[in-house]
Amino acid sequence: MKHIVIIGGGFAGVSTAHRFLKNVGKSTTAPYKVTLVSRDSHFFWNIAAPRGIIPGQIPEEKLFQPIAEGFSQYGPDKFEFVLGTATDLDVGGKTLVVDVDGKATRISYDYLIIGSGSRTKIPGPFKSDGSTDGVKQTIHDFQERVKAAKTIVVVGAGPTGVETAGELAFEYGTSKKIILISGGPTVLENRPASVTKTALKQLETLNVDVRVNTKAKDPVTLPDGKKELTLSGGEKLVVDLYIPTFGVLPNSSFVPSQYLDSNGFVQVDQYFQVKGAEGVFAIGDVSDSEAPQFWFVEKQSVHIAKNLILSLSGKAPTPYKASATGMMGLQIGKNSGTGHFGNFKLPGFLVKTIRKTLFVENLPKTVDGSML
Repeated sequence: MKHIVIIGGGFAGVSTAHRFLKNVGKSTTAPYKVTLVSRDSHFFWNIAAPRGIIPGQIPEEKLFQPIAEGFSQYGPDKFEFVLGTATDLDVGGKTLVVDVDGKATRISYDYLIIGSGSRTKIPGPFKSDGSTDGVKQTIHDFQERVKAAKTIVVVGAGPTGVETAGELAFEYGTSKKIILISGGPTVLENRPASVTKTALKQLETLNVDVRVNTKAKDPVTLPDGKKELTLSGGEKLVVDLYIPTFGVLPNSSFVPSQYLDSNGFVQVDQYFQVKGAEGVFAIGDVSDSEAPQFWFVEKQSVHIAKNLILSLSGKAPTPYKASATGMMGLQIGKNSGTGHFGNFKLPGFLVKTIRKTLFVENLPKTVDGSML
């Protein structure tokens, strides 16, 4: 029996497991079992986190769904869920070491898919940083702090920062001071100029105070609990709530260093196989294949699931063609948004309509595989 072990309870891991389990029986009668290893008991719909930190906007059950229940249709002979954290990988011995309730558990594999995702450089509400209980508590803490704050600064003007500032300003633009700090000359750097211009205008319409070409040093906590930031121009900015949205780090600490690039991302070839590691693959945010964006992860998941089935059927896998086309869509408050496909700017009404709910209705269908 072939044992496929998948690491990660996010989009990459859960989607790949479902796609394989739903389709493998159509192509081969070879015996198999899938084990999904996740440090989170629940799938976190972090796409909606910028709105989720605002009190009363999104109920907890629309942000979190239990993973194991979503795979109940396959039966214990075909699927097993392991709640634990990958701590070590023995490529030669085809063994993964997982910390399960403080105990080192060794799991042998024939194929290993690393879809462990990434985390923010500074822990916050946008990524899980260790457990479902932990990120739930972080969300609740931020909701309380947002409610109490009079002045909020969002540092980092990439998609997460822009969406977060937009959501906050839509709700509180006339009652709280919302500041967005960008280290570059505009927001959404490296996006088409028409998109950055539109985003900036929409933010300003919502009364966001956008500071460009501005760096912020790590904040100092004052005796009253407020945060003091020193900006690159020397200005001291005192705020009630500091929300960092810049930078992600791959969750690859368990992977031997020879398989990582200088930034810690897992190096893969055109088949998503980890370079130099037979039978080991990596997709999504943890790999060096494409930008860490949802639609790229979806494409990668489809491809790796098909290749796994081909391998079990004794057929050669097919190479993946990475996309050279940049794309983005983001909500800026509930009534505006912008985005692009390549150099083509998407109409704001289209982005707003598509992303109106931040896709929370797709959470249950993602976890149980019914939308794949």
